[in-house]
Amino acid sequence: MKLLLTSAGIKNKSIETALVELVGKPIAESTAISIPTAIYAIPGGGYRAWEFFSGESTCPMCELGWKSMGVLELTALPSIDESCWVPMVKEADVILVNGGDPLFLSYWMKKSGIADLFPSLDVVYVGLSAGSMVMAPNIGEFFVDWTPPEGNDEGLQLVDFSIFPHLDHEMLPENTMAAAETWAAKLDGPSYAIDDETAIKVVDGEVKVVSEGKWRKFNK
Repeated sequence: MKLLLTSAGIKNKSIETALVELVGKPIAESTAISIPTAIYAIPGGGYRAWEFFSGESTCPMCELGWKSMGVLELTALPSIDESCWVPMVKEADVILVNGGDPLFLSYWMKKSGIADLFPSLDVVYVGLSAGSMVMAPNIGEFFVDWTPPEGNDEGLQLVDFSIFPHLDHEMLPENTMAAAETWAAKLDGPSYAIDDETAIKVVDGEVKVVSEGKWRKFNK
């Protein structure tokens, strides 16, 4: 599985180019599945899910002109047979994962069984905010809101770094570089602070930052 971990979707030409390179064909010829689950754990999540699907949000994902688009709601998967959804996941070119609460998303990725599929999939995973953060070993206490039953901040551990998204965002005045430094200092491994014009590309363990904005790596 190839990863494109963004703060706010396909916000600029550099990130779009990286996406097309990862998929290996134009967006108009590619099939996508969208996962909205993380957004339901924050206030107004139902409205924001619609914005994600319809292209009314400020984070371009579903509206890019895909050949086809499916929806996969993770909270439904434990109650249905895998034959209803696993083939769709395996056949997709791209999985688009919405933002919201990263620990809620991590919990349902594990409980639904989709996290177990990820290592074997030949697909491009595109995360938006929480959809990117969930791949990390840990989320970091700065972003803990919804608490999983096990009471920790563990992500899926599919990359070895953590992500602080929406750096210096005008609507999130708390997401400063100083806050990112404090957040990073409490983690055991490397981490990145990225703004909405930045993404992190991961292929076979090789990490590359794609940016038209501001970002910083914190080594540990």
